[in-house]
Amino acid sequence: MERLIQLLIPALGETLYMSILATLFGVVFGTILGVLLKVTERGYIAPNPAAHRVLSYIVNIGRSFPFVILMIAIMPLTRVVAGTTIGTGAAVVPLSLATIPFFARVVESALGDIEYGLVEAAQSMGATNGEIIRKVLLPESVPALVLGITITFVNVVGYSAMAGVVGGGGLGDLAIRYGYHRFDQQVMLSTIVVLVVLVTTVQWTGSFVSNTLNRRRS
Repeated sequence: MERLIQLLIPALGETLYMSILATLFGVVFGTILGVLLKVTERGYIAPNPAAHRVLSYIVNIGRSFPFVILMIAIMPLTRVVAGTTIGTGAAVVPLSLATIPFFARVVESALGDIEYGLVEAAQSMGATNGEIIRKVLLPESVPALVLGITITFVNVVGYSAMAGVVGGGGLGDLAIRYGYHRFDQQVMLSTIVVLVVLVTTVQWTGSFVSNTLNRRRS
C-alpha cells in the first residue's frame, strides 16, 4: 500500500498541474475566441460574416483533431515552446491547444443563451460594444461559464491521461508504465479510482457553484 501511495501522489500532482494550467490557458484564450465568434454573428452587436466564418473554421479544425494525433502533429511547436516533447510541461502545450477551441464553443453557446433584449437595452443607453461584452454578456453568462469550465476541466483530465502515451506524465503515464506494461492490476485499478474521484469531485463542485450563482441571481 505504501508503494502504491508513493506512486499515486506524484502522478496525481502531475495530472492536476497539467490539467489546471491547460484549463487556465484554454479559458483565457477560449473566452476571447468565443466572444469574437458570438459578436461577429450576423445580426449581433458587431456583425462580420467573413470574420465569423474564418473563426468558425479555425475552431472546427481545432476540435476535429483526435488528441493523440494532435500531440504528435505539433511536436515541433511543443519543442519550441517547452524545450522538450516529453514530460508534464511539454504536455501542457497540446492540452492547451486542444482546450481553446472546445471552450470557445462553450462561451459562444453561453452567450447565445442571453436574452438579446438585455443587449438592446444596453445599446439604447449608449453602451459601447466593449461595455456590452464586459458589463452585460460576460456577467450574465457566469453560471453557464462555470459549468463550461467544469466540463472543460473534466475533458482536460481525460486528455492528460492520454498524454501518458507519449511520456506526458501523470496518472495516465502511471497506468501505462505500471498497470499495462508491467501487468500490475492494482496500479491500474487504483489509477481508475483516483480519476473517477477527481472527476466526480470537480463535477459536483462546478455544479454546486453554478447552481448557487443561479439562485443568487434569481
